[in-house]
Amino acid sequence: MQRINQIFIDGALVTPHGTELFDLYNPAKAEVIGQVQLADATDAERAIAAAKRAFPAFSRSSKESRIALLRRMAAQVRARVEDLTEALVTEYGAPVSRAGWMAHHAVNVLEDAANVLENYSFTYRAGTADVIMTPLGVAGLITPWNSNAGFICGKLAAALAAGCTAVVKPSEMSAMQTQIVMEALNAADIPPGVVNIVTGRGEVVGAVLSSHPDIAKVSFTGSSAVGKGILKAGAETFKRITLELGGKSPAVVLDDADLNVAVDQALQAGFTNSGQACIAGTRILVPEHMAANFAARVKTAVAGIQSGDPHDPQTQIGPMVSQKQWERVQRYIRLGQEEGATLLAGGEGRPDGTGNGWFVRPTVFADVHNDMTIAREEIFGPVLSIITYQTEEDAIRIANDTLYGLQAYVLSSDLARAQRVASQLEAGRVAINGAPHEPAAPFGGFKQSGIGREYGKNGMEAFLEPKAVLVPR
Repeated sequence: MQRINQIFIDGALVTPHGTELFDLYNPAKAEVIGQVQLADATDAERAIAAAKRAFPAFSRSSKESRIALLRRMAAQVRARVEDLTEALVTEYGAPVSRAGWMAHHAVNVLEDAANVLENYSFTYRAGTADVIMTPLGVAGLITPWNSNAGFICGKLAAALAAGCTAVVKPSEMSAMQTQIVMEALNAADIPPGVVNIVTGRGEVVGAVLSSHPDIAKVSFTGSSAVGKGILKAGAETFKRITLELGGKSPAVVLDDADLNVAVDQALQAGFTNSGQACIAGTRILVPEHMAANFAARVKTAVAGIQSGDPHDPQTQIGPMVSQKQWERVQRYIRLGQEEGATLLAGGEGRPDGTGNGWFVRPTVFADVHNDMTIAREEIFGPVLSIITYQTEEDAIRIANDTLYGLQAYVLSSDLARAQRVASQLEAGRVAINGAPHEPAAPFGGFKQSGIGREYGKNGMEAFLEPKAVLVPR
């Protein structure tokens, strides 16, 4: 059983002051595979103090030195990609086919930030004034369990590119990934105090970051409920806040879509990351006259989706991350049936042959109305709803009838029409016909899906404040 008892403060791997031990699980077997010693408020204070000491020098460092730093970090994380992949499979339950992408994503976000920085000017003219984009200060970065290593590296990349120092509070449920990232960054020759990583509970370490007067900026990815608490806590010291929160993303299938392609694309969007993704397209909107044909195709396709051993390359859906998450998803499946939706595929319980692991049967409901609980609330599991509509305008109305607005999908054989529909959807990103992630484009949500943007130029500028220097005419 693995024992993790290190955090990263002031350029060194150190033993936490905190003494609480937290069990780590293999979700595919529902077995304890390790323990992590959690940091406490004292550790958080030490990390903030180290970052504060390092900020004056680092904020004045050259663009070239920060580019070199980001590329050293990327190289060291790249050297640990195989270890990260295995940790993602074992600790999180990501199917190995997905885990490889996730591990490389942790490298790519560092390289992407270096590329943005290379082409960025921190000073520009506005009339007679010079506007200088200025690093905010110490950044508190709080990451979730569903892609922990990628979020650590992505948030760090943007903060460091801007010239901020940082304290990271990663999910305690993903301590194996965090350990690998810490070891990689420790080998990257980062100046002491510039990067600090403190694994602890949100209500302990996260609460310190959210309220501490020496934290100028908080970037959080997680639930909308926690995001609201961070926003309230940060208001006391007027922290700059970026929140990437929940989603209930629509996948709008237009009536000209090729169903031979659209069905698979809709299911991929809905079941991405085993459904444990804020961007999952869990509401599939289909023209009413196509609904029966679409549902029949979905039922056939879902029957061929493998949910099981994440080490098996054929597996598409892995386990839920915890017993609590498994029970949450089961409750929503029951609610869907109680509220009158038709169970088209899947249902309660575990798939055959998966033992005691926290596996969920890939589930799709038909005859769902947009006011049903399963259509309103984020489930965070492989549970999809098919909702019918009458006209294109009706589809847009239903798609936008949600508290969330993180991502949306449009499936159509007419690109111009798809773009027209996309322009009317209330979402921070819209993917047309399975378009892949674009690292240069901003990512973030409308409404209760968050505040601010990550990735690309927008993501770096979230850690900068404009200063106008006025000169006499």
